Amino acid sequence: MIGISKLYCGTVEPSDALRYGRRSSELPSHLLQFSADKKPVVVWNITRRCNLRCIHCYAHAQDQPEAGELSSAQGRALIDDLAAFGVPVVLFSGGEPLARQDLPELASYAVGKGMRAVISTNGTLITPQAAHTLKEIGLSYVGISLDGMEAVNDRFRGVPGAFRRALEGIRNCQAAGIKVGLRFTINRFNVQEIPGIFKLIEEMEIPRVCFYHLVYAGRGSQLVHEDLDAVETRRTLDLIIDQTRRLHAQGKPKEVLTVDNHADGPYLYLRLLREDPQRAREVLKLLQWNEGNNSGRGIGCVSWDGQVHADQFWRHTSFGNVTERPFSEIWTDTSHPLMAKLKEKKKYVTGRCAQCRWLDVCGGNFRVRAEAATGDLWAPDPACYLTDEEIALTHAPAGCGAR
Repeated sequence: MIGISKLYCGTVEPSDALRYGRRSSELPSHLLQFSADKKPVVVWNITRRCNLRCIHCYAHAQDQPEAGELSSAQGRALIDDLAAFGVPVVLFSGGEPLARQDLPELASYAVGKGMRAVISTNGTLITPQAAHTLKEIGLSYVGISLDGMEAVNDRFRGVPGAFRRALEGIRNCQAAGIKVGLRFTINRFNVQEIPGIFKLIEEMEIPRVCFYHLVYAGRGSQLVHEDLDAVETRRTLDLIIDQTRRLHAQGKPKEVLTVDNHADGPYLYLRLLREDPQRAREVLKLLQWNEGNNSGRGIGCVSWDGQVHADQFWRHTSFGNVTERPFSEIWTDTSHPLMAKLKEKKKYVTGRCAQCRWLDVCGGNFRVRAEAATGDLWAPDPACYLTDEEIALTHAPAGCGAR
């Protein structure tokens, strides 16, 4: 996760994270990416059921009950363990999390245990009453997925009317006083929709938007040839940066992030180095603290049936099940070879990743994407768009370099 607005527009300084000792337990949500202890943010896919049919769904969600979902009691036991382990945030996802009737109970229980609870949803089930309930339980944030304006979004979501119902969900969250933002997955089918998304967050006064790079998992693996190439990705990042700067300059600042491609960090730094070298030095420090991709370390996933994964996209590999062992025990057990390597994956990446001067900043990017594209999970991430010149070891800034 790369905070474009935080880094490029200077809304966060290194001193902001230092003020909290860079401890996950004390950092505000917007600074968690700079923690030193990297306590995992846990994505809990509480159900596989969903009322939409998104063509890029990593969970292969479907509109029918799924056998083996964790019960409410098992969910509370999981939350107890996560809280004791020091997990700062539980992200309730799916499927569609609001399709599960006990979501409010479980989210409220997590908040009561001192964790921040957020949900990732398609927004179509957020009625005024649902929004009121989510506000009452102390939900920190609601992320609503939109993949374009009406025609494009509904094509992606597989259900006519999904766009309008999602906007109703956004308005209902706003009326209830819940922080709400957008989630947008970038690919060739919808990249032209990004200006419209910026216009939408401006007109509807939506404070946050996350742009997700495509990960080849679940039904999303069928879109591998619809991912942007390097030139298209660079052009898209510049567009996102420029639009973020425009809103900031107009006194309408928005929190803008990119997710799932940590080449965005070096790319942003190199652009700042040309435009504002002093700010670039501060940004480099923040990127080094971010450490890039943290699958299997700073982020983890619990599936609807209790299986524990390195992240929500890596469902073909399980490290154990929370119905048999606590998450905290599974997460710290490095007897599984992959878990052990993910804890220090910079030692194992190969090819241009191994020689890249940004390895400490990027963390080797997305291993599951490399595995999906090449069959080798330690191969270079095919979505890296940095040039050979940009990753060269010569002229590396202080603190960066290959391992």
